[in-house]
Amino acid sequence: MKRLLLLTATFLLSIGAAEIEKAQAPSVYELKAAPGEEEASPRTSARESGPIEVTVEEAILLALKNNRSLRVEQFNTTIQRTFEDQELAVFDPVLSGSAQYAKQKELFRTRALTDAVTDTDNLASADIGVSKFFPTGTAVDVDISAQKSWSDLFSDQYASRAGFSVTQALLQGRGTEVNLATLHQAQLATQISEYEFRGFAETLVAAVEESYWDYALAGRQIEIFEESLKVAEQQLREIEEMISVGRMAETEVTAAQAEIAVQRQGLIAARGNFETTRLRFLRLLNPGGPDLWDRDVLLKHEPRLPEAVLDPAKTHVDIALKLRPDLNQAKLGFLSNNLEIVKTKNGLLPRMDFFVSLGKTGYADSFGSSVSNITDHYYDVLAGVTFRYPLRNRDARARHERSILGRDQAVEAIENLEQLIEVEVRTGYIEVASAREQVLASRATLNFQEEKLRIETEKLRVGRSTAFLVSQAQRDLISSKIAEISAVANYLKALVTLYRLEGSLLERRGIVAPGRDAVTLEP
Repeated sequence: MKRLLLLTATFLLSIGAAEIEKAQAPSVYELKAAPGEEEASPRTSARESGPIEVTVEEAILLALKNNRSLRVEQFNTTIQRTFEDQELAVFDPVLSGSAQYAKQKELFRTRALTDAVTDTDNLASADIGVSKFFPTGTAVDVDISAQKSWSDLFSDQYASRAGFSVTQALLQGRGTEVNLATLHQAQLATQISEYEFRGFAETLVAAVEESYWDYALAGRQIEIFEESLKVAEQQLREIEEMISVGRMAETEVTAAQAEIAVQRQGLIAARGNFETTRLRFLRLLNPGGPDLWDRDVLLKHEPRLPEAVLDPAKTHVDIALKLRPDLNQAKLGFLSNNLEIVKTKNGLLPRMDFFVSLGKTGYADSFGSSVSNITDHYYDVLAGVTFRYPLRNRDARARHERSILGRDQAVEAIENLEQLIEVEVRTGYIEVASAREQVLASRATLNFQEEKLRIETEKLRVGRSTAFLVSQAQRDLISSKIAEISAVANYLKALVTLYRLEGSLLERRGIVAPGRDAVTLEP
C-alpha cells in the first residue's frame, strides 16, 4: 500500500507541474533602442547643466530614458504581472500543522460498582501535512499525525498515523481548461498592459517629434521677425534721408515707424511662444539637473521637406490593422472573454467529486513503538462521492449568458474599431498629402512676395510708391516666410501622426518595446 501511495503522488505531481509550466507567460520586452541605434544617444544627456544639443533621434532617446510620465506607465506591466503570480499560487503546495491538548473529567456509573467512578481523560495530538491542488481538478493531501491519550482508568496509549487522500472533480471544476482559465486571463491582462504601454510610448515619441518641430518653428519665427525689424529700421533711415533732401514727404515717416512697431510686437509674441514651447519640450525630455527649466535646447536639425514617398493608402491601413496597440488590446480582450465562457459553462454543471482516503496507524505504549508499529494491520479506508446542485441554477446561468453577450459585444467592438482605424489612417494619409502640397504652394507664394517687396522698394526709392505699400509688402513677405516654414513643420508632424495612427512609429524609429507582435484571432 505504501508503494501505491508513493507512485500515485509522484504521478499527480508530475502532471500538475507540466500543466503549470505550459501556462507560464512569455517574458516582457524592454523599451530600448534597436541594435545599432545605441550610438544615437545624446552625449549632452549626462550633463546636469548647460544647453542641450540634440537631433530628433537623440531627443526621442532622451525622452524614453527620462520622461516621468513614461516612468509611471512602466510600472503597470510589472504590477499586472503580480496577478499572474497570485493565480499561480493556487497550485502551490500548502504546508499545515497543528498541535493540541484536551482534558476532560467525567463521572461514570457501572452495574458492577455501587459507587460512581470519576475519570480524567487527557489527549495530546500533533499533525503535519502537505496539500496541493492540481490543474486537473485534483486535490491531494498527505499528512502524518501522532497522538497520546491517558486517563485515571486506562493505561497510556500512543498512536501514529500516516494518511493520503485524493479528491477529484468529476463534473464542475474538472480539467485543466477551466482550472487554468483564470491564470490565462491574468496573462492576457499582462499582455494588454504591454500594448497599453506601447501605445503610450508611441504617443510620447510623437509628442517629442512634434515638439521638436514646433520648437524649431518658434526659433525660426524669431529670426524672421528680427530680420524684418532690421529691414524696417533700414527703410526708416532711407526714408529720413530722402525726406532730408526733399525727395519724399514727411508724412511717410509715420508709416515706416508704424511698421517698426508692428515688427517689434511680432518679435515679442514670437519670443513668448518660443519660451513656452521650450518649457513643454524640456518637460518631455526631462534631462535632469537642478536648473531644468533654465536650460536651453539647441536643435541640430532644421525643418526640411523629406524625400519620403508614401505607399498607397491601403498599405498603411493594412499595417494599422496589424500593429495598432488599441486593436490588439481589443483582440486580447476578446480572448479573455472566451476564457470567461469556458469558466461559466463549466459552472453550469453539478458539483460532483470523488474522494478516497487511505491511512495506516500504529498503536503502542510509547511514541517510538507506535511509529514502528505503523506497518501493522491497522488501517482506515474512506471512499465516496459528493454531489451538489442548486435548483434552477440561476446564478450560473446568468453568468454564462453574460459572458456570451460580452463575447458578442467584443466582436462588434473589434469590427467597429477596425473601421474607425481605417478612417483615421486614411484621413491622416490625406493630411500628409495635403501638407506636402501646402509646402510647395507656400514656397511659390514666398517667391512672389519677395519679388513684390523688391519692386515696391525700388519704386519707393524713385518716388513712385509709398512707405505704406512697402510696409504692406514687408508684412506679406513675413507672413509668407512663416507660412513656408510652418508648412514644412506641419508636413513633418502630419507624417509622424500618420505613423502613429498606423502603429508603426516605434518600429520606424528603431525603438524596441513590448507589444510588437500582432494578435490574430482564429476564424
